[in-house]
Parts: sequence; structure tokens; C-alpha cells
Amino acid sequence: MRYGWLIAGLMLIAAPAQAEPRSVYVTMVLQAFAAKVECPGTDLVYQDLVKRAQDMQLPDGTTEKVRKAIAFMHTGGKMGEKQDDDLMAEVAVATQSTDLDQRRLGMSRWCEAQKTNLAGLIHAK
Repeated sequence: MRYGWLIAGLMLIAAPAQAEPRSVYVTMVLQAFAAKVECPGTDLVYQDLVKRAQDMQLPDGTTEKVRKAIAFMHTGGKMGEKQDDDLMAEVAVATQSTDLDQRRLGMSRWCEAQKTNLAGLIHAK
């Protein structure tokens, strides 16, 4: 029996690390686009978002799906495309948490915090 526990323990150690959940990425992308819009002198590079998705081991095309979902939700369906319900829910939660942070910190402090939080995703124009 002790060999069973040993084998189970070794399997846990050898298991690949779990990728971060997509919801974390959705929040990063939403905040990067919000910083571009809300914070003077801030820009982002789409390829940096794609690279981050790859680094997080997310499926190819995730960045475009997230971008379309954010655009759809934030324009009332006039831009972007509706995505699957799970992704739309993740965008809604990311929007709510970002709005809450912006109100709690104030826009200027939120923008300043994003320079650190989103380093590598946003930069000065």
C-alpha cells in the first residue's frame, strides 16, 4: 500500500503545471483596453496580448475572441461579436471588477497602478 501512495505522490509532482484560467487573461485584456481608452498617453500592442495568451497556454485565437466579446459587450452589440456564454460572463465579471477598482481608486490612481499591473501589455504612446 505504501508503494501506491509513493506512486500517487510522484505522479502529482510530475504533473504539468496548470495554466492560469482564461478569466485571469480576460481581466488583463479588458484592463489593457480600458487603460488605452481611459489613461492619457497609454497604448497597447495587440501582439503583446497574443504573446501573453501563448505564455498562459491558452488556445490559439483566444485574444481575438476576448477582443470581440469585450467590443460586443461595451458597444451594446454594435461592434465585435457575441461569444459563448462562459466568455461573455467572464467579460461581465471583469468589467464589474474593473469598474469597482476605478471607482475605489479614482481614475488617475487606477491608471498609475495599471502601469505596474500590466507591464508588458501597455506602454506610453
